[in-house]
Amino acid sequence: QVPLMESGGDSVQTGGSLRLSCAYSGRLAITSCLGWFRRAAGKAREGVAAFERDGSTTYAESVEGRFTISKDNTNSNLYLQIDNLKPEDSGLYYCAARPPSAVSGKCIGRPLDSNAYNFWGQGTQVTVSS
Repeated sequence: QVPLMESGGDSVQTGGSLRLSCAYSGRLAITSCLGWFRRAAGKAREGVAAFERDGSTTYAESVEGRFTISKDNTNSNLYLQIDNLKPEDSGLYYCAARPPSAVSGKCIGRPLDSNAYNFWGQGTQVTVSS
């Protein structure tokens, strides 16, 4: 099990900023493979940012340049800094963890593919008004 708990969601105006947090615990190997996803009303869940085991990051094209994923292992928190918020960024934001390969040690699956992740938080709501 990898307990995950998101916080930091809020209602903001277009152009504003938010920092989402995700408190995690568990083995370092799997907590190195964390990502952020979101689900807008009436839409499928989509990956927005994720870490690989080597610390490299991947972003969805729609958020590149506005979202920044970061991690602090000393306090076991994953962050998502969101700048220049747009109404289409509204949704429920989740953090998630995917397992590492027992052979290579690399994170299994594609970083923004929700099917690769098997541990999920409950989500935190972000609402952006125009």
